[in-house]
Amino acid sequence: MNYSQIPSPCFVLEESLLRKNLEKINQIQVRTGAKVILALKGFAMFSVAKLVREYLPGTTASGLHEARLGFEEFGGEVHAYSPAYLDSEFDELMQYADHISFNSVSQYEKFKSRINSNSKKIYSFLRINPQYSEVETDLYNPCIAGSRLGVTANQLSEIIPEGIEGLHFHTLCEKDSHTLERTLEHVFEKFGHLLHQVKYLNMGGGHSLTQKDYDIDHLVGLINKIKETYNVQVILEPGSAVAWETGVLRTKVLDIIDSQGINVAIIDASISAHMPDCIEMPYKARIEGATDSIEGKPTYKFGGLTCLAGDHMGDYSFDKPLKIGDDIAFEDMMHYTMVKTLTFNGVKLPSIGIWKENNTFQLVKEFGYEEYRNRLS
Repeated sequence: MNYSQIPSPCFVLEESLLRKNLEKINQIQVRTGAKVILALKGFAMFSVAKLVREYLPGTTASGLHEARLGFEEFGGEVHAYSPAYLDSEFDELMQYADHISFNSVSQYEKFKSRINSNSKKIYSFLRINPQYSEVETDLYNPCIAGSRLGVTANQLSEIIPEGIEGLHFHTLCEKDSHTLERTLEHVFEKFGHLLHQVKYLNMGGGHSLTQKDYDIDHLVGLINKIKETYNVQVILEPGSAVAWETGVLRTKVLDIIDSQGINVAIIDASISAHMPDCIEMPYKARIEGATDSIEGKPTYKFGGLTCLAGDHMGDYSFDKPLKIGDDIAFEDMMHYTMVKTLTFNGVKLPSIGIWKENNTFQLVKEFGYEEYRNRLS
């Protein structure tokens, strides 16, 4: 990738790496007959929708606007799930969604007559909570006590509510197939009798399908066993896995200051506004050409452009000292970045671009004052 062709700051997707991920994911579909659809909450870069649709049959949405984006930009099937649906939006949602997952029986009962009277066939799902998850961070764990996400087994009878054609669970977050296997033990124990009464099992997202050590063969075995045992269509909804390690956030060093003996490099982007998962999760992003802090090497903390005191991340060591104007590339910045960016302080959003398979750069979009102003009143 030639940074001299790319504006700063800019999210840059490498087209060849996205295709590589999609080809790997597609092999799961070929070997199992399962459907793998893109979770827009993790990656919604519709400028590559045509490429995604070469491999994946559709998208999954967390509400009306994502469903519309999936319908209009990506095409194919649109699946939707929300903890609750708005009366005022539901009719429009049905224009876009083919599969709607309900968070509770009461939500399903509220809207089922509108689904039944709709001219288009819509498949109704019920989200279940197996009360088991290996997600370490409570912020991302849908099975902690007090979770609002999904129906527990004690809230259901021995017979699935009439009209429900699928069950849906989502309890993973960047986990492997062995975590899924342990989760399925709880799903089968609590809901196995209901699986015999439906046509679909949606296993949600959080499957790290494209990480180097993911055991695809093991996953294929799990899916085929589910199909054999319960005779259901299996659906997976990865977001991160589709865009895993497919691009960077390219930035520049604007200034370098000495803060009480700590070198701080200020960049033309923001960790809190443009890489919010680094603070929410939290995790430390990798930087191209840098390592974790090593004594004796030039070491820096990176600070963003907002006035938030915590808008920083570090520490990183380099082989030689940084200079003002140096390029800094934060790696693996395609998933849960563009979908979460903020304009706090009026900070400008990074541009979006694609490093094409023919080794040329395509600028997709630039942002300015209007994005900040239009979110206010």
